[in-house]
Amino acid sequence: MKKVLSKKKPEKSLLKSLHKSGGRNKRGVITVRHRGGGARKLYRLVDFGEEHLDVKGRVRAIEYDPNRNAFIALVGYEDGNKGYILASQGLSVGDEVQCAERAEPKPGNRMKLAFVPVGIPVHNIELEPGKGGKLVRGAGTAARITAQEENTTLLQLPSKEIRRVPSAVFVSVGEVSNPEHRFQKAKKAGNTRWKGRRPHVRGSAMNPVDHPHGGGEGKAPIGMKYPKTPWGKPARGVRTRKKKWSDKLILQRRKK
Repeated sequence: MKKVLSKKKPEKSLLKSLHKSGGRNKRGVITVRHRGGGARKLYRLVDFGEEHLDVKGRVRAIEYDPNRNAFIALVGYEDGNKGYILASQGLSVGDEVQCAERAEPKPGNRMKLAFVPVGIPVHNIELEPGKGGKLVRGAGTAARITAQEENTTLLQLPSKEIRRVPSAVFVSVGEVSNPEHRFQKAKKAGNTRWKGRRPHVRGSAMNPVDHPHGGGEGKAPIGMKYPKTPWGKPARGVRTRKKKWSDKLILQRRKK
């Protein structure tokens, strides 16, 4: 990993400070437990869309981003601007990249899905034209083009779900960088504390007043038919996906 990354500080003009919520809403009430603390970090302004359309650029550095598990690439464009993009696997310093409707289908380029050959891996996929990439942005992931239809394209996502996507959307060619991320393990408790994750206490170790699973003498079971949240709602086998407009575009669900 160290061999891939460039030895430079992040670009100051592309940094932004973010407010930490600590798992609390605007009224200060904890809505997500076990969040808080963590190392200080600045957000990198990554271009997930087409901010530099039809302008060629050259990769100046491959950098680590504390806000995501993939690497990012600093690109210097011909018009004098700079920008961050998600780094594709195999992209290196000095490579030329371009965002255009019909670009060469090589790692790092961004182009319209209609002009990408079948079988080519893609990532950072838009769902609606001009709205920016929403799908397949995690380290080492990629979607495969299985078929090109008249106005839509069939994609097999990393979860093996097959989805129909408009052919007019933009995608980035190649796989997302840093595929070794899936093999990384937390070597000590401090690694997760640096990420802002606080200790997770089991409900069965609490008192009945604090959690539905609490109470009992010694190591007791939860005492009910199914697990519940601290607020008494069912916590296993509950459908979490709400009806979305994009459900009609899913041809084959992922295998459970």
